Amino acid sequence: MVQHPEVLWAQRSSETVDEKNIIYLTVNLPDIQESSLEYKITSTSIHFKAKAGTEGKEYAFDLDFFSEIDAENSSSRLNSRSFFAVLRKKEKKAEYWPRLTKEKVRNAFLKTDFSKWVDEDEQNESAADLDDDMDMGMGGMGGMGGMGGMGGMGGMGGMDFEKMMASMGGAGGLPDLGSAGGSGLDAGDDDDSDDDGPPPLEQA
Repeated sequence: MVQHPEVLWAQRSSETVDEKNIIYLTVNLPDIQESSLEYKITSTSIHFKAKAGTEGKEYAFDLDFFSEIDAENSSSRLNSRSFFAVLRKKEKKAEYWPRLTKEKVRNAFLKTDFSKWVDEDEQNESAADLDDDMDMGMGGMGGMGGMGGMGGMGGMGGMDFEKMMASMGGAGGLPDLGSAGGSGLDAGDDDDSDDDGPPPLEQA
């Protein structure tokens, strides 16, 4: 029996910039079998079908969009947890779509992606918003590494923790702050910490 996967969506809008006039669509479906994936997007609809999990259960859905999509300039990525697509709206408008689907029908499997949603009047407050959302949405998927660094700068993503750990392991300001606060990282080097704090940390 074919089941509906959970589908999350969010959006951005712009009258002038194509890349900021988009729909985020995430199919929450772990362990999709890549060989079984059927994904087709037209200017007015999306078709998705795939098998997932060790048992190979079938999942599928079809949706008609509220308005037209620029299919040629839309993109998609697959990882172990989900299928993610960025769908570019064809008409550039400042206003949000009132809903994702053409018909005003409630689909139990279709939900708002609150992790990416930004209110219409707040979407331009931060220049990094778009990159943050892309970075979060990609979930570690390859192919868009150039955006990863920008995303890490804008929010509290994994990039920040990596930088912090790298700093903790080498010379820099963070280890000094830690030792001043009584951190046990360099407790054995207190005698040499007056002027030569950083070298002992490198040795450690």
